[in-house]
Amino acid sequence: MTELDKDLPLRADIARLDRLLESLLREQAGDEVVAEIRAIPAGAQQHDRSADALVARLTPQATSALVRACGLYSQLFNIAEDLHHARRRRAHQRAGSAPQQGSLARALSHIHEAGVDFGRLNHALQEASVSAVLTAHPTEVQRQSVLDGHRAVRKFLAQLSSPEITPEEEQELEAKLQRVIHTLWQTTEIRPFKMTVADEIENGVAYHPLSFFQAIPALYERLGKQVRELWGEDAAIPSFLRVGSWIGGDRDGNPNVDAKVLRHAVTRQAEVAFKHYFYELAGLYRELSLSSRHVQVSASVQTLAAASPDTAISRREEPYRLALASIEGRLSALAARLGLPLRGRWTAGEAYASTAELQADLHTVSHSLAAHGSALLLDGRLGKLIRAVDVFGFFLMPLDLRQHAEKHAGVVSELFAHANLEQYDALDEAARVRVLLRELATPRLLYSPFLSYSADSEKELAIFREAALVQQQFGVDAIAQCIISNCATVSDILALALLAKESGLLRLDGGTPRISLNLVPLFETIADLDASAGIMQQLFALPWYQQLLRSRGGVQEVMLGYSDSNKDGGYFTSQWELYQAEQRLVRVFDAAGVKMRLFHGRGGSVGRGGGPSYEAIMAQPAGTVVGRIRITEQGEIITSKFADPDNATRNLEALVAAALESTLTHCDSCVSDESVLAELSGHAFSTYRALVESDGFMQYFMEATPISAIAKLNIGSRPASRKTLASIKDLRAIPWVFSWSQSRVMLPGWYGFGSAVRAFLDAHGDEAGLAQLRFLHQASPFFQVMLSNMEQVLAKADLQIARRYAALLGDAALADRLFGQLQGEFDKTLAAFFAITGQQKLLQGNPTLARSLDTRLPYLDALNLLQVELLRRLRDQPDDADALYAIHLTINGISAGLRNSG
Repeated sequence: MTELDKDLPLRADIARLDRLLESLLREQAGDEVVAEIRAIPAGAQQHDRSADALVARLTPQATSALVRACGLYSQLFNIAEDLHHARRRRAHQRAGSAPQQGSLARALSHIHEAGVDFGRLNHALQEASVSAVLTAHPTEVQRQSVLDGHRAVRKFLAQLSSPEITPEEEQELEAKLQRVIHTLWQTTEIRPFKMTVADEIENGVAYHPLSFFQAIPALYERLGKQVRELWGEDAAIPSFLRVGSWIGGDRDGNPNVDAKVLRHAVTRQAEVAFKHYFYELAGLYRELSLSSRHVQVSASVQTLAAASPDTAISRREEPYRLALASIEGRLSALAARLGLPLRGRWTAGEAYASTAELQADLHTVSHSLAAHGSALLLDGRLGKLIRAVDVFGFFLMPLDLRQHAEKHAGVVSELFAHANLEQYDALDEAARVRVLLRELATPRLLYSPFLSYSADSEKELAIFREAALVQQQFGVDAIAQCIISNCATVSDILALALLAKESGLLRLDGGTPRISLNLVPLFETIADLDASAGIMQQLFALPWYQQLLRSRGGVQEVMLGYSDSNKDGGYFTSQWELYQAEQRLVRVFDAAGVKMRLFHGRGGSVGRGGGPSYEAIMAQPAGTVVGRIRITEQGEIITSKFADPDNATRNLEALVAAALESTLTHCDSCVSDESVLAELSGHAFSTYRALVESDGFMQYFMEATPISAIAKLNIGSRPASRKTLASIKDLRAIPWVFSWSQSRVMLPGWYGFGSAVRAFLDAHGDEAGLAQLRFLHQASPFFQVMLSNMEQVLAKADLQIARRYAALLGDAALADRLFGQLQGEFDKTLAAFFAITGQQKLLQGNPTLARSLDTRLPYLDALNLLQVELLRRLRDQPDDADALYAIHLTINGISAGLRNSG
């Protein structure tokens, strides 16, 4: 079958959507809009200036309709593509094709072929810790109402592709599909209100019923089955894969998060978990109608049955139903004690004190079924529920706390001042470490309820106290991480430890410190990455901290920031500095005998560390994964990865597969010529810094991208900058990347690489230097992945469109100068990429993405032309609310077309 034949179902879906949408547009917007939506995208893709003229002549009403239409086309085509990818995966499975890269089957096969015995595999599973962490970082511009419509479109398209569908059923399904598209057209795509943290919490918990409750237990089941098939033994697989969250615990730059919000986040998460458990228990109650006339049960089940609140006479001979009613009653009692607004069918019983007690009762049912001829029933709903309770607990997902190091230091300084101790903020680093260790060694608290403290300090301490209470009520794993943004010193970590002690999260047990959460330094800038290993070495040299680590199983987590390091040093330097930092950290941790878990703060775009997770993990330096890894997932990437059970399973499976494969088969001898990479990084850094520090650069950024409109877009509860939009340093990395993506420059994903290669070739000779780089491309996973991710960015960039944004500048000379630099560097980067890889065109080895872009680019390019025109109108009339709204619609549409823009 040719690639063309394989894509026939996709083309059929796109043709159907195109027909239905055109019919809707003729009815709702008129023939003129339909004609324009055919003409402008075609002209935009060919860079025909007549398309610009046509856009400039559009009335505001026609502009708005055209923007909405192009955006809806992009969204619908994305849905068709995602469905087609799922269809192709199933076709491969039916055909018995070799397992695909990133699958558990392929990873386990590689591990088995490498000669890894069961004992070593089992040890790796017991030590493993893999987590995808959802954040509320604002790059998801679409509303949940719109996303619900997208899921309905996918469902109806899937049903329409069934080979068994009748003509009558096809007609009915197409009518349903048409109604959904009609609703999407008449639904406001963007939020007319500022999101609150509560809104973000609702968005975050929505993915569990959508996918995680189904995908995660199924993934564990698949892993166990495949291990058994390859090694012939059953592995006791712990729940090492979890989904975590920052939403409601991340205070860095978000003044809206306080103790009340933290409590709401945990309570809302628990509500979703309990609702799932009640639903599954009700399902088990219906299924386990086994009669005592036909089966025997264990004494433990009899005990549960005897205490059952289910007094119906019809249940007297159904011991499993009686036992499940007891379980549901105890769970209802716990829901009441936790203040959750839901109950099961039965409410009598003693509240569970821990998830272990609930699991014990479920295992009682499971063991009895296995021992009395009903083992077949274990692999269904009951087995998945037992796994779900182990994974989701009473809190659904572990919630991380995060705050800037300066905020922690401010609270410590005030505590010291009120206790008549040293002036903390005036101390040097050595003195800070000394006084912090002194206070950490005594059970005495510095805080006094009889003194007055600043609102900021009271707010921070209240959050830590609430976290301690949450751990007591919902389980210690409900809040297990506390992250220090902009960590730059040992005292930054010890200051957080002191705040934990003040709130009961850290206690002294016979003089030995014990803490109930992990203290996680986040190293973000290039300078911080460079210093990270030294900071951790100093920390591990403290006997007090070594004692503290024992209470955390000897595991220390370190978070690495991809976004700010990119904004600080550019794409190549950021990637290389992260790689080197990881290598240095491995050496420091090994020397100290501490287990390392890295937390990768990646975004969706390549400029923020995005790209395929499997390849990224496999390209990590040796010794950095060892079965333990956490990765952030944010914005529109959460929707694309986890809104559908199949996609969620595939993406979580890739994390697990890469973590295990990297741990058990990692090539220690993989080439990464550090001298070459360091030289390239130095040149790339100089080129990048010369651009961002050049005269007028901030003016160019502010006027030649839609940053000002993005700052007014209601896509998150946090402001776009920490201080002022006139400063790159204070601008958040997300709107920085988002703005360059919208203007199609995609600067954070490539700038500096072309000049770096040119300088390297000038120093080493074109022939010899290029031979070195080509060898590195063949032998270094790091360099391969870096170039592969950059290739995707280059394919989505369009400097001819970017030139139109540059024309928005009031200073034409500045526009010409800086755009000339962008164009020159882009040309150098393309030339370097082709010379190193030997490719003739971009995406030569990725026909799937090439086809995808070919489908979407006409509408994406049209949206860019419309956005430029609207920005021009808004510049001329700053109070034009309709123009601003239409710009926001273009941002939505371009984001959908690019798919990973933030």
